[in-house]
Parts: sequence; C-alpha cells; structure tokens
Amino acid sequence: MKIPAGIAAAAVVSAVLAGCSAVNPITTQMQYDASDGISLEIGDVTAYNLLVLTPGEGETGVLIGTLENAGTEDVAVSASIDGTAITTVDVPAGATVKLGGDDGETAVTGTVPVLPGLLTEVVFQTDAEGQVAEDVPVLDGTLPEYDHELSKIS
Repeated sequence: MKIPAGIAAAAVVSAVLAGCSAVNPITTQMQYDASDGISLEIGDVTAYNLLVLTPGEGETGVLIGTLENAGTEDVAVSASIDGTAITTVDVPAGATVKLGGDDGETAVTGTVPVLPGLLTEVVFQTDAEGQVAEDVPVLDGTLPEYDHELSKIS
C-alpha cells in the first residue's frame, strides 16, 4: 500500500516539530520578573517584583514587592536604601508578606536618593544569610498601576 505524499510529509513535519520541545526550554516553566520590579533570594526568603515608588529625588518613597519564606523558621529581613536602614520585616515560616502602602501590606518607606527612572541600591539582610544588595528600579506615579500606592505616601 502506498502512502500519499501529503500524508507522509505531514507525518515528517509533525515528528520534527514535536522534537523542538525536547531540546528547547519551555519558557512558561522558567522563573522571570513579569513586571517592572526585580527578584532576589536571600536564604529561604525570595523577594518578588521589588521596586521603589517616589514622587522625586530626595523625597519619601515606598518599597513595594513581596517577600516569601519557603523555610521552616521565621526570618527577620532588614532593608536599607542607599545605606540608610528603613525597616525590618518579620516573614513567618511558609508565609508571604506584601510590601507597599495599601491596607494589609507592610509599609516600608525611606528617603530615595535618585530621580524616578533610575536605579537605587537596596540592601536586604538576615542574621543567617548576611547581606544581599541589588539595584532596584525607582518609579513615580506616572503609570496608573502605581498611582494609588504613591498617593498614600505623598
């Protein structure tokens, strides 16, 4: 029995295309920063979507994002902007703490030394892991998704 050429070609193309996922990583299974902020790890605590909102250079800003503790012990995470300590956040074991200015979130505010649109160094520290420093984006209330957060500190 002879297989028509179109069916044979379709079978070959299907087999070749199916092999692509075997050698290429599936991007939806990879961790990435899907928004404007950055992520970092400090021991069992992972910080997601970290960014600083401020109306301007030298003014009060708020650090927003999420701290998630995947460990079995509570962790106290200290944060500082440009060398100035701003707060310590207790992150219970297996819990998530939201940072920001909305009700139910932990407010983390301090003076921001740079203009919105630039980066500022934020240092996170725990007793067990020491310090992790990252350059975090600084934004203002221009984007509507951050306007409500900024209005709570200005």
